Amino acid sequence: MEKSALQIARAAYQPKLPKALLGPVVAKEGKPTQSVGNQEEIKQLFPNTYGMPVIEFEAGEQKTYEPFNVGIILSGGQAPGGHNVISGLFDGVKSLNPQNKIYGFILGPGGLVDHNYMEITPELMDEYRNTGGFDIIGSGRTKLEEEDQFEKGIQILRQLGIKALVIIGGDDSNTNACVLAEYYAAKKYGVQVIGCPKTIDGDLKNEQIETSFGFDTACKTYSELIGNIQRDCNSARKYWHFIKLMGRSASHIALECALQCQPNICLISEEVEAKAMSLDDVVTYIAQAVANRAKDGNNFGTVLIPEGLIEFIPAIKKLIAELNDILATPEAQNLGRSEQIDFVKAHLAKDNLEVFNSLPTSVARQLALDRDPHGNVQVSLIETEKLLSQMVAAKLDQWKKEGKYVGKFGTQHHFFGYEGRCAAPSNYDADYCYSLGYNASRLIANGKTGYMSVIRNTTAPAAEWIAGGVPITMMMNMEKRNGKMKPVIRKALVELDGAPFRYFASKRDEWARQTAYVYPGPIQYWGPSEVCDQTTKTLQLEHQ
Repeated sequence: MEKSALQIARAAYQPKLPKALLGPVVAKEGKPTQSVGNQEEIKQLFPNTYGMPVIEFEAGEQKTYEPFNVGIILSGGQAPGGHNVISGLFDGVKSLNPQNKIYGFILGPGGLVDHNYMEITPELMDEYRNTGGFDIIGSGRTKLEEEDQFEKGIQILRQLGIKALVIIGGDDSNTNACVLAEYYAAKKYGVQVIGCPKTIDGDLKNEQIETSFGFDTACKTYSELIGNIQRDCNSARKYWHFIKLMGRSASHIALECALQCQPNICLISEEVEAKAMSLDDVVTYIAQAVANRAKDGNNFGTVLIPEGLIEFIPAIKKLIAELNDILATPEAQNLGRSEQIDFVKAHLAKDNLEVFNSLPTSVARQLALDRDPHGNVQVSLIETEKLLSQMVAAKLDQWKKEGKYVGKFGTQHHFFGYEGRCAAPSNYDADYCYSLGYNASRLIANGKTGYMSVIRNTTAPAAEWIAGGVPITMMMNMEKRNGKMKPVIRKALVELDGAPFRYFASKRDEWARQTAYVYPGPIQYWGPSEVCDQTTKTLQLEHQ
């Protein structure tokens, strides 16, 4: 393939590894673990992979390993650094025995079920080191949940002599990885399953997982774009820019971008829910900031909006919960689109029907119709940024008639999502992802299954990072999905008592009134470490 000058230069970059992974390792085991919730239910569902200890790798003695093969799957949405996880796994597996092979399953978990695969050769791997995207083997959203899928998978795994399967994905994908690990362990099939924490949303993290890979690069990419908009905003001085940012449940991306760029307003979905704010409360909050800046002669500004905001407004969240139950019934699934709307209205509780009817028709239809493969509302399709700007405009018009507002309110709208998902990984993500993959090879060599590859202490220099594994069951609880209770990895939402949010909350009133914009500029790959290797503001504040 043709390469740009940047790609050629980046291909030569050798990602850094934790000191413990630079030679042979031994697994130091901690105490038995339990799930974060619903302990008895999770233990019954995962009797073979529940309660395993957290492990940490330390320097060990050299061993000889018989040849073995490894399979790899990219699952779900793309995230910067995926290719580096694969290259780290590739190098790690080859370092154990040069005869080892890696097979990639094409277009996600569906490739395992359909026996669609390719061998990842050294020549192929070298084409993709330190590049963005998932295009080396592609990704997909097939869910591995049925016994028939597991059995079809074991057929090809045995045929290729695959000892272990590494699944790179988010919370749902790693839940599937855990289910698969349990099934193969129960059947004594002898195939290990290891997960790697991926999602730009940043919601796959806990005490053991400091951050999900891709979050760093995506936030830096979005922050560059937001900074560019703020520079234009402060130059033209005539528009309020409403910017929606990817992150379907948690507001980590919006919060991180706010910390990097210091916009006038950043909404945090988790706070909206905690304060039981109505849609009108949110609109009033924005409108008041617009009015205050207008008093200073500043008829411009920036507003950051998390993609999933609308689901966190309590009245709408309650409505969505009932919509999900109604739409999960067989009667609803057999209806046409227009018939579904009538069916929904006929079955909604009175208070939810009132909320449903109060929404703009386009928003109501989007809430009531299509769901994603996980049964969730497709919030990315809901133009929350336009909904809010229109409602703010209406409120300002009302205030103008009442003599409470004197100013001009012009708007521009943006949605940053795909722009960040396949960006070339930052040095942090290049190093972090390579370490996750290399570390996965050591989990395999130590006979582990049902574990997530984890790298901790990542605000320190890479040599001081801590490598190990955490049982996936440790992160699970029971939640309702598609009308049924299922075991899932608990999403990590923005903690309102956490250091990143508290710092943001201490500054936002100042940022709202003043023009305190920061312009981060593009990701830097070469130069001073404080410029090129910095972690996210979120990680810095969490580890102060």
